[in-house]
Amino acid sequence: MAKVSIIGAGVVGLCVANELLARNVKVNIYDKKTEAGPHACSWWAGGMLAPFCESESAEEEVCRFGQEAAAWWSKRTNVINRGSLVVASSRDGSDFNRFKRLTSNHELISGESIANLEPDLNDKFARALFFENEAHIDPRIALRDLTNQLRQAGVKISTAEPPRDLSKRIDCRGLAAKDILHDLRGVKGEMLVIRTNDVSFQRPIRLLHPRLPLYIVPRGNGVFMLGATTIESEDRENVSVRSMLELLSAAYALSPSFGEAEILEIGVDLRPAFKDNLPKIRKIDNVIYANGLYRHGYLLAPAVAKQVADLLLNDTAGEFVDENYH
Repeated sequence: MAKVSIIGAGVVGLCVANELLARNVKVNIYDKKTEAGPHACSWWAGGMLAPFCESESAEEEVCRFGQEAAAWWSKRTNVINRGSLVVASSRDGSDFNRFKRLTSNHELISGESIANLEPDLNDKFARALFFENEAHIDPRIALRDLTNQLRQAGVKISTAEPPRDLSKRIDCRGLAAKDILHDLRGVKGEMLVIRTNDVSFQRPIRLLHPRLPLYIVPRGNGVFMLGATTIESEDRENVSVRSMLELLSAAYALSPSFGEAEILEIGVDLRPAFKDNLPKIRKIDNVIYANGLYRHGYLLAPAVAKQVADLLLNDTAGEFVDENYH
């Protein structure tokens, strides 16, 4: 097979390149930058591999295909297998009960069991849901590891415009592909990165709230990522005071020690999504487009990459392949 050109070096493009490389297909990558960074939506992700938690609001496919993610990532980057924890204040008990009802593969724990998992919660919550089989990664390290592995295999990431006569092209440009994928939309997400040595959470923790659920993900060395808003807006420049106040207030509710934390970063970007919030793989004019992973980039990119490879190499249509464009 002729060398395959991948347009876009975010999480989807890098995963597709890695998957094809594992199947002995040579690839080139084209992107505006040669390194992952703040220009990419993937940079601002939480990195939670939490398919069971996501089933509270996401489609069934997200949970099913997301269960493959941790195994795929563990061959390529450091995956932290400590599960995840879901809590709610006593006044938000109905939200907790609803989350418990809509999700699976969890254990209802209380008191000493919560303290054993996360002593820094300081008996603030009477009960919690422990999702033992979930995991998380540091997305920035994952992007770096994928990039390094590809380079070690001789793959080049070029900032040049890709030649128009490429016979094998896979477009993974995210929202930039809206020029072709007209039904693609951007969903705004805002996040914070903070640092404190006074909190030592070991796993992602979700705090349920009717207006703004929070998740906080430990990144090591006292660094935590707080996220994330989900706003139907394509403004990728501005972060609202309300969003930051609500994220910080929710973190403070988890542990007052966050009140003295240092704010390292405030980030905002747009998640590419289709109307049903599920990924789509489309073949248009001999170009394969892989896009629309919404809030599930790191959770679903491995499955999307596998299905792109199957379509390219075997003309096999997986569930994310859009039957109207195949």
